[in-house]
Amino acid sequence: MLPKNQRLRLSQDFTATVRSGARTGRRNVVLYARVRSEEPQGDNRFGFIVSKAVGNAVHRNLVKRRMRALAQQFAAEAIGLDVVLRALPGSADIEWDELGQQVRSGLDSVVRKAGAKHEKGS
Repeated sequence: MLPKNQRLRLSQDFTATVRSGARTGRRNVVLYARVRSEEPQGDNRFGFIVSKAVGNAVHRNLVKRRMRALAQQFAAEAIGLDVVLRALPGSADIEWDELGQQVRSGLDSVVRKAGAKHEKGS
């Protein structure tokens, strides 16, 4: 479980990240990220979107647990980002290693885009 300060909990934060953040997609996951303006060097915060299209409750919770574990690995590099991970329907059927690879490459890409976007906006 992620600590409270590393979780996106308000719908406004989810909406702002998805609508105005940088976006990148992989085969089974879409990632959104934005740099927080109020505390740019705070902890990274993560949110997860896993719809019923992914599968029944057992499959959705499995996907969320996997994405949470992957987010914990990235949380140590605190750079003040809000990150939303959206699971696509195929994410319940793939192996742990493949999901991990997609999330890691997506995080690298979206962080690079969010950083570049933030630099241009400054």
